[in-house]
Amino acid sequence: MAKGLTLEQSFDRLDEILEYMEKGNTSLNENFKLYKEGMKLIQNCNQQLDKVEKQIVLINDDGEQVETDEEF
Repeated sequence: MAKGLTLEQSFDRLDEILEYMEKGNTSLNENFKLYKEGMKLIQNCNQQLDKVEKQIVLINDDGEQVETDEEF
């Protein structure tokens, strides 16, 4: 499910899962399924953040933009 979701959609779905689980009206099996979905969503978020991180533009001492593929 996580594939194809934007970062914001993934965060929203994670919030929904947390709220649902915190209510305590779910079975152990249901909680496990929600946990697995949440982990996939987190992985999706991390992948998207990694992509953005690689596209960060640095500004050098002369005030010029320098693109980098360097990981931070």
